[in-house]
Amino acid sequence: MDENGESQTSELDGHHEITTTGKKKRVKRLRSRKRTLSKFALQAVKGGLFKYWLQRYLLFSRFDDGIKMDEEGWFSVTPESIARHHASRCGNGIVIDCFTGVGGNAIQFAMKSSHVIAIDINPQKIEYAQHNASIYGVNDRIDFVVGDFFQMACQLKGDTLFLSPPWGGPDYAKFVTYDIRSMLKPHDGYHLFKIAKTVASKVVMFLPRNVDLNQLAELTLSLNPPWELEVEKNFLNGKFKAITAYFKCTAT
Repeated sequence: MDENGESQTSELDGHHEITTTGKKKRVKRLRSRKRTLSKFALQAVKGGLFKYWLQRYLLFSRFDDGIKMDEEGWFSVTPESIARHHASRCGNGIVIDCFTGVGGNAIQFAMKSSHVIAIDINPQKIEYAQHNASIYGVNDRIDFVVGDFFQMACQLKGDTLFLSPPWGGPDYAKFVTYDIRSMLKPHDGYHLFKIAKTVASKVVMFLPRNVDLNQLAELTLSLNPPWELEVEKNFLNGKFKAITAYFKCTAT
């Protein structure tokens, strides 16, 4: 009260009311976000994918902007930093991503290349890949195609063909040596390479870290003249993650 006994709390109370309301709104938003994340994390736990959930920002740095993943995508998508490196190695021109999944590699290719063709036999994966590409602002630089690469290969031509075929799930790590002849799906690595070399003069294969390197050498030596082969070890947070094999036609 002032010296006349009149209240002076009106303005102060109003300010206090706004502040309190603001806090309530912020708390409500945080709780809502926490419930959403907890539900997503619970789904990952039930699917045995919690370790991948913990790595979600390594898979997509913009995960919280609404990235969509199916169960297989959690353990098959290329981590963003490695996908970015692949894109830097592939350069410009037409890049064909034959097993695009939820779009990890295609998105990074689109940031570097003039034209990207992203193929997957699963319509839902293509839907998710297109959605994820829109989050990164590159969906208009990618042609998304639902189809079987092996059936489409005779109609395709590009500068670089990128192959990240299904490894058979997380169990690949249980084997001392990963055999591309018997363990790669849906076709063995030899058949895959045979088709790939007809599409582009540069073929890039993203493979498990325990892949048999002798088999990669066999692929290039099976050609006349042999293609150039570079094998690269890919690390993530200091851990050996995978192998990338770069095959390049040496014929002039």
